[in-house]
Amino acid sequence: MSYTIPSKPRILTTTVGSYPVPEWLSALPSEQAVIDATRVIFDIQRQAGIDLLTDGELSRFDVNHPDTNGMIEYFIRPMAGVSSVVGRSITEEFAKHSPMSFRSKPAGVVESELGEGSLNLLYDCQIAESLAQGPFKFTATSPYMLARTLLDHHYGNFADLTMALAGVIADQMPKLPAACVQIDEANIPGNADDAPLAAAAMNVVLDKIDKKTERAVHFCFGNYGGQTIQSGSWKKLLKFLNSLHCDHLVLEMAHRPKSDLNALKQIDKKISLGIGVVDIKVNHIETPDEIAASIEAVEKKVGEGRVRYVHPDCGFWMLKRSIADRKMEALVLGRDKYLGL
Repeated sequence: MSYTIPSKPRILTTTVGSYPVPEWLSALPSEQAVIDATRVIFDIQRQAGIDLLTDGELSRFDVNHPDTNGMIEYFIRPMAGVSSVVGRSITEEFAKHSPMSFRSKPAGVVESELGEGSLNLLYDCQIAESLAQGPFKFTATSPYMLARTLLDHHYGNFADLTMALAGVIADQMPKLPAACVQIDEANIPGNADDAPLAAAAMNVVLDKIDKKTERAVHFCFGNYGGQTIQSGSWKKLLKFLNSLHCDHLVLEMAHRPKSDLNALKQIDKKISLGIGVVDIKVNHIETPDEIAASIEAVEKKVGEGRVRYVHPDCGFWMLKRSIADRKMEALVLGRDKYLGL
């Protein structure tokens, strides 16, 4: 790892992962265009003053999957043991148990033991490292969320499928040249009964991240077409959150009710807090005063020193670039205003 995360100021700014796909990349996609766009996205964040950058997740960009920005297919399709042949009968079978109400077709069908296949996160992370020119965060989707997108014809039960996915993703973690690796989970907030399984699977992955690398876990309540998909509250997930082997949490808070703030006080103090203070489900550009007030409200609940990061609730990919860029600028200005920088 070439760069380390800065220790000052005491509250750092970061983004969650995705960035709106530039129109010129959508029009003429190529490996070189993805590299060029990633370089642009790093630079935009740097100009805005973001402390911990992300690569925009363009390595998983897929014009054929605009509903999820390729975040599922990027991990699933390369794996050994998964068939991408999804016809009428498979679609109907998947619909019978409806694991994800907003998804009508599975990302794939598990036909045999899962394996690495052609999945190579190290390669994409190395490309990001060559372009970042500073500390950056690399993201991977949680095995629990991936499991809910699949039709299982091999393992016979959901827990075994989830843990098999955890093993495949975990084997991708060592030696990733990022200052921070973040695991993303947008489904467990609405399925709290599965929390023990999700935690076990995620910890398998987190434990394989290099010790020198900061470990983060991002949770939101879904963002599809600017809509919240999962119901629930942070209070119901406290035991789950405290069981994770991570250094900090990345939590959706800007689009959540104020009552959710109370739960933050009960998160284990060994886990730092990352707080969403930018709402990515609306086009409104938060003012620096609004950002500062949001940070203040959290610190009044949890105490000074518990908040290490402020960020958007989720990725930016559904917004226009002009909106995303202005929200990032406001994030930094609001943080600076709150800290008196």
